[in-house]
Amino acid sequence: MPSYLSPGVYVEEVASGSRPIEGVGTSVAAFVGLAPTGPLNEPTLVTNWTQYAAAFGEFVDGYHLAHAVYGFFNNGGSAAYVVRVGGASGGENGGAQDPAAVTGSAAAPAALPAGEAKALGTFSVTAIASPESGGRITVEVADPEGEGPAERFRLVVKDGDKTAETFDVTAKKGGRNYVVTQVKERSKLITVQESAPAAQLARPDNQTVTLAAPTPPPAVPAKTDTGHPGVADYLGDSADRTGFGGLEAVDEISMVCVPDLMSAYQRGAIDLESVKAVQLGLIAHCELMGDRVAIIDPPPGLNARQIRVWRQETAGYDSKYAALYYPWIKVFDPATGRTRMAPPSGHMAGIWARSDSERGVHKAPANEVVRGAVDLEIQITRGEQDLLNPIGVNCVRAFPGRGIRVWGARTLSSDPAWRYLNVRRYFNYLEESILLGTQWVVFEPNDQALWARIRRNVSAFLVNEWRNGALFGSRPEEAFYVKCDEETNTPESVDLGRVICEIGIAPVKPAEFVIFRLAQFSSGSGELEE
Repeated sequence: MPSYLSPGVYVEEVASGSRPIEGVGTSVAAFVGLAPTGPLNEPTLVTNWTQYAAAFGEFVDGYHLAHAVYGFFNNGGSAAYVVRVGGASGGENGGAQDPAAVTGSAAAPAALPAGEAKALGTFSVTAIASPESGGRITVEVADPEGEGPAERFRLVVKDGDKTAETFDVTAKKGGRNYVVTQVKERSKLITVQESAPAAQLARPDNQTVTLAAPTPPPAVPAKTDTGHPGVADYLGDSADRTGFGGLEAVDEISMVCVPDLMSAYQRGAIDLESVKAVQLGLIAHCELMGDRVAIIDPPPGLNARQIRVWRQETAGYDSKYAALYYPWIKVFDPATGRTRMAPPSGHMAGIWARSDSERGVHKAPANEVVRGAVDLEIQITRGEQDLLNPIGVNCVRAFPGRGIRVWGARTLSSDPAWRYLNVRRYFNYLEESILLGTQWVVFEPNDQALWARIRRNVSAFLVNEWRNGALFGSRPEEAFYVKCDEETNTPESVDLGRVICEIGIAPVKPAEFVIFRLAQFSSGSGELEE
């Protein structure tokens, strides 16, 4: 209390007994993936597509990060943190031509040493002979038969004097004749692998190079030789602020996506076990933080039966901090001028943000139109969804006259209490809001007056939530309770410096199954017909 030493009138400012709790944001996404430029392993905030393109480059054929971020903003997202993994720091490629490597041994190309490498001009291709070649290997780049210099070219692989393999290919990514795809699928002597993941290749000059046989392979390295990041790059380290670990320092994130994990799988840089390892790491990150949810992409090209097997037997995830959406969606690709398939996670994150803004985080983010979706990878029937919905696979379906919509809102948890996605996210919102809104309590005198102020502040916050339709009940007493008194704060607890407040809420659940029961009745009798 101040000291009054002389007569007069004094004015004092006193702290208000009520400290209102404000709701936190729930619509900030994080994307971890591949880009041609931009800061490496540094969570970078972007609030629109223009900012993303300026920092990380635009669409790159064959990779999904840009499409995911574009779909996020197109569907209502307003803020996202982007973490670029796998590549030169600071964007040293600058979106320039992407070098590729030709290595031997189709069975284990990443395990082969360099041996005597030969570069194929502006294609920046390094060619290495396979141990199975049995002789001198030459690689020739020539024009297609009957054509002069063109975008397409012919790749001829000779074993000694004999032409062993011939490929009519192009350096343009995304097409069926893309050189990396063709050689990977058909060659038994060499394998073409990109050494940087995101830039466009250029047509090589016509030439012929002779390769020396490599030495026996050493142990497989920890990282792939494709330019794609390995499992450890995605998982990262919180101390070094890399990968998922770098996101631990950004408190406002509420959803996390890893769309380019599937581009690495599509190109053969990682297998399904590595996909599972990264997704398990993503889920573990969200569980550790406790305030965010992982949006999981399924592998591409799976039908309803296969995704059911993958969900239950291969992946087997069980977490209330993760949600899975199926199938992939078809979007327009400005990089090629054609449509392409994209994993759904980025678009789903945008729909979450849109639903939060328009209705609130308590509303299940389902029965919402997927903006930018031209078509689906596969059309899901009601019978197929009957099998997928109970196991936590949220289906994206096309309805005549109503467009392509999200038709599921479940987590991957086996616990019925956390079955619905909006319940998990709403609890995240409440926990974070109350946590930040009650920081003033720390070091206050731990007595009945403090307990009453806590009850008053938390109750006022929850009354507003009930009025907004987030809590179930016709009266506040039916919707929640707040208990902070002598019963929760025993003398032993007070002596330890603790103040304990118990809060119970009744969250609203989505009307997932709407049932109308119709019956015939006799007019005037009020009795039902048998």
